[in-house]
Amino acid sequence: MVATSVSVTLPEVHDTEEFGRKLGALVRGGDLVLLSGPLGAGKTALVRGLADGLGVTGRVSSPTFVIARVHDPAPDGRGVPLVHVDAYRLGGHLDELDDLDLDTDLVDAVVAVEWGEGAAERLSEDHLLIRLERRDDDVRIAHLHPHGTWVDRELPA
Repeated sequence: MVATSVSVTLPEVHDTEEFGRKLGALVRGGDLVLLSGPLGAGKTALVRGLADGLGVTGRVSSPTFVIARVHDPAPDGRGVPLVHVDAYRLGGHLDELDDLDLDTDLVDAVVAVEWGEGAAERLSEDHLLIRLERRDDDVRIAHLHPHGTWVDRELPA
């Protein structure tokens, strides 16, 4: 579906991962995906699914202490690497984000930045912002906000 903004209800963690898998089947090298939401909202679960949909190597876990992890394409994957970034510890210090040289990764890889809203948008006008909300009943809602060329692209539902 070509969309401006879309919301998707994700009742269980596996639904969040499945949504990420669907997104992983659609993204391509050079794509930037920003994830925002409180602790426990499902950002890393979504990236786990994204990695599975891309078919990359390595266990996906929150890169909080290493800031960024690169997942190379698996032999049976789509051939696109994934760079998984956690900007939480950067605390909005954009110079540290620059030190990661993510604009270089945006040539060939899919770059997924947790806690990226408000800082990582400047890496590319063309990005998908996913705001994750966790309701009191533990159901997650993913609010997708496409920017730039993402506006004309199909989004998973």
